[in-house]
Amino acid sequence: MPTPKISVEEAERRIALVEDMLRAGHSPRGVPVPSGMVGAVRAAGKAEGHAQGSSASRYQVAVEVAGREADWSLWSKPPPEGRATFDGNSPDGYLIKGRSTYYDPDGNVRGEWVKTTVEQERQEEMLREAVQGMVDDLPRLKPTVAPGSGAVDLLACYNVSDHHFGMLAMKEEAGEDYNLDIAEQLLVGAFDHLIKAAPPCGQALVTLLGDFLHYDSLTAETPHSRNPLDSDTRYPQMVRAAVRSTRYLIKTALTRHEEVHVIVERGNHDPASSIFLMEALSNIYEDEPRITIDTTPTKFHYHRFANNLIGIHHGDSVKMKDLPLLMAHDRAQDWGETEHRFWWTGHVHHDATHEYPGVKCESFRVLASRDAWHSEKGYRSKRDMKAIILHREHGEVARHTFNADMMLK
Repeated sequence: MPTPKISVEEAERRIALVEDMLRAGHSPRGVPVPSGMVGAVRAAGKAEGHAQGSSASRYQVAVEVAGREADWSLWSKPPPEGRATFDGNSPDGYLIKGRSTYYDPDGNVRGEWVKTTVEQERQEEMLREAVQGMVDDLPRLKPTVAPGSGAVDLLACYNVSDHHFGMLAMKEEAGEDYNLDIAEQLLVGAFDHLIKAAPPCGQALVTLLGDFLHYDSLTAETPHSRNPLDSDTRYPQMVRAAVRSTRYLIKTALTRHEEVHVIVERGNHDPASSIFLMEALSNIYEDEPRITIDTTPTKFHYHRFANNLIGIHHGDSVKMKDLPLLMAHDRAQDWGETEHRFWWTGHVHHDATHEYPGVKCESFRVLASRDAWHSEKGYRSKRDMKAIILHREHGEVARHTFNADMMLK
């Protein structure tokens, strides 16, 4: 008889570890492994830092030395008391896309693995319902006196692109420092400069072009890919700074313009938080007749100003070349009644302008610094914010720029 490769004690220890993984819910051999999990043998090997192939061979050696398999029945205990079982219906906000039945080693059905996918429209509806319930009791601000000196033929458009409240950047890594305090100071300073530089227009359009907040939950990561992000603060502090700054923009705009329109675009970093923000603003200012907050939860917003039609999109889901046709479809009547049409986007953090038949599409620079990841990828765009002045009949007649260097150097 060949000499055992390991002692009986070591063999029993390895088998016991596999049994621990069975108790933790990892599948026994011969049973389909649910998506996102690994089998009990692989989980045991992984816990000790072994590769996938060696996990199986190590277990097999243990079986040969100990003369027994792991007790697979440890995995087949009934669900804990009170645990929900599948009744044929998917949770609200989800759609069923498939089912998988799993069995024990004797071929008995042990349960069903139900695969679901997000029902996007219902998820957004549920989010809006939740937001509405939270903001119903917010205090409403009292109306303010209009300045009464603005030119009714002019619209001042203040575009805030990808401000990334909550992002952290270090000068040694990214070329510039950036944190919550710098973000707030930059935005307030830029807006103060631009609102003084702009002529006294009767109306103002304040657009947040998406990614106003750097992340969208209590964890600093991108919502969809779950990539970790460099964050300066906790989520509540980030939200407070974003709300505080937005209210400052609106308050300041009211001192200069008789009417103020606000559009909060959903970005790829803040798809849910932007909905919270627009709903909160809408409720706070519902008693102020000089303010309109667009609460449409779509990713494509439009604003009509006489002979001008403006489209607002973050820039992450539709290519710029496809936006003109989208505008013509979504706003067919406005398209036919206007002569000057614009698409304003963010997302790419740099200036880019493309002229298409009937529409001028433009992306904007940002005030935010690049973070370490973007710096390593070679991104080096300048940083600024613009105010664009539109005439009701003649389209764009002026624009003003605030360069971030005006405050940082």
